[in-house]
Amino acid sequence: MTINPPSRNYGLDILRVIACYMVIQAHAGEFYYIGNGDLVANKVDAYWVGWYTPLCIVSVPLFVMISGLFLFPVKDVPAFFKKRFSRIAIPFVLWCIFYALYYYLKGYADMDTTLAHIANIPLNYGAQIGHLWFVYMLLGIYLFAPILSPWIQTATRKNMEFYLLLWGVTLCIPYIHLVIPEIWGETFWNRTPMLYYFSGFLGYVVLANYIKRFHMEPRQWNYPAGIVLIIAGYALTTYGFLQRLPTETHVSKLVLTWGFETINVAMMTTGAFLMFKNISIKNPDRPFIKLWIDIAAKSYGIYLAHILVLNAVHSLVDKRFASAAVKIPLIGVCTFILTFLVVKLLSFLPKSKWLVG
Repeated sequence: MTINPPSRNYGLDILRVIACYMVIQAHAGEFYYIGNGDLVANKVDAYWVGWYTPLCIVSVPLFVMISGLFLFPVKDVPAFFKKRFSRIAIPFVLWCIFYALYYYLKGYADMDTTLAHIANIPLNYGAQIGHLWFVYMLLGIYLFAPILSPWIQTATRKNMEFYLLLWGVTLCIPYIHLVIPEIWGETFWNRTPMLYYFSGFLGYVVLANYIKRFHMEPRQWNYPAGIVLIIAGYALTTYGFLQRLPTETHVSKLVLTWGFETINVAMMTTGAFLMFKNISIKNPDRPFIKLWIDIAAKSYGIYLAHILVLNAVHSLVDKRFASAAVKIPLIGVCTFILTFLVVKLLSFLPKSKWLVG
């Protein structure tokens, strides 16, 4: 296996496509365990969700790591914001408006509510399309990037490892809370405890750049370490869900081990990143590779658009099969293919970059 030319990392293209698919399959599973009022809908179907979805949870942290890898250095702050925000924020706003109008056309909202949804976009969504939370988080990381950039470029290996160690402690807090509800200064009037400033998705950005600076070259231990981290993380994530399934009635408590900011999800994410970061393509002109790269380039548009297609595919597939074991991957695959085709068609429109990224 050879090192990729510096112009393109094909391993990250592959990982971006896989992460994009995993987002869709994770959302396909939501039909089979989420009921009204945060109640668990169907524990028979939820059992299969408990096997499928834990591996797909890494999709969002992987997107953050891949994006974070290319954020730095930030040399020209206005140019950085213009490039990043125009590519992310403009398609996001247009899709928020589209979803608000879609709700109106489906009869889910009247015109006054629809206009209120559109006016609400700068604050939180347009219509309540849950997957769009990701964009607000990503824009927040972009806002912090110029502040973080000098440290990312100059920090010593030990300093970065110190941050990641403390970040790793914060990834254990959801489980510490099972025993100690409030720690390190937490009270009902203080939700910023001692390690609050080391927590969150920013850790994945630092992790990506730590690997970029000190472990980006191929190493013999990448694959064994990656496999171990994925298996161990998946086992913990799946066990936590299935063990709680018989007794938990509320989704928010059932999915404790699915948190993006948990140690087990970070283990799987790190493992996947290590395994794919050095994959190289000897002949990138092959049609399949070109198709794969095209999908990777359109992954943001696929992310924004897939909920519409997902709902349609679910309505067609759901009644035709009895078991969620079949329905979840089938809905995921069909939605992924169809959404790519929709985004591909949209990409031929003039100024399509403002719509599909």
